Amino acid sequence: MFNANKPSLEDLPTSAQLLKSTGIAAASAIVILTTIVLPSEYSIDPTGVGRMLGLTEMGEIKVQLEEEAEADRQMGASEDDQSSLLNDIFGLFVGAAYAQDAEIWRDEVTFTLAPGASAEWKLVMSQGQMAEYRMIVEGGRVNFDLHGHGSGQSITYEKGRGATGSEGTIIAGFAGEHGWFWRNRDKADVTVKVQLRGEYAEFKDAS
Repeated sequence: MFNANKPSLEDLPTSAQLLKSTGIAAASAIVILTTIVLPSEYSIDPTGVGRMLGLTEMGEIKVQLEEEAEADRQMGASEDDQSSLLNDIFGLFVGAAYAQDAEIWRDEVTFTLAPGASAEWKLVMSQGQMAEYRMIVEGGRVNFDLHGHGSGQSITYEKGRGATGSEGTIIAGFAGEHGWFWRNRDKADVTVKVQLRGEYAEFKDAS
């Protein structure tokens, strides 16, 4: 076996030396914190060194991005809550109107969209023709774009995000195809029903 040499008392650091080393380490940490970390991460520059090194601008950008991200998150949550409430209320009105309406629709189509799936249906109309429509979404919500194109022209009538239904009229400003593009952005299947009547030559699947 080998005998390890024990250090002599003269080789061990004194209390004063330990305190000095600890003080140097603490002072170094404070310098790094105030001149590098605070300016670059939080845009706090008590010494002015951070701005000289360009670190304060970096911190300002980070702080601004964090504030914008938080504002977007809060705005998105508020909009989603409001949109959900309005869509629920609108859905009740559409459902009640549908139950009371005994009139016959000229065309009616029903289809199911899986999550992420899309569909497109168009009316073939001449200029000045008018069609009345009703759209009902069950099982979720959809994004849609009601538009027309033809005769070298295009037009957007209505756009919806997170919609559960819509109704109104289309007056063709030019001859062409006028109708909807739908996409299911929910995580479950949704069923879309479209009812139509009025002046048009054809209602066709344009997917």
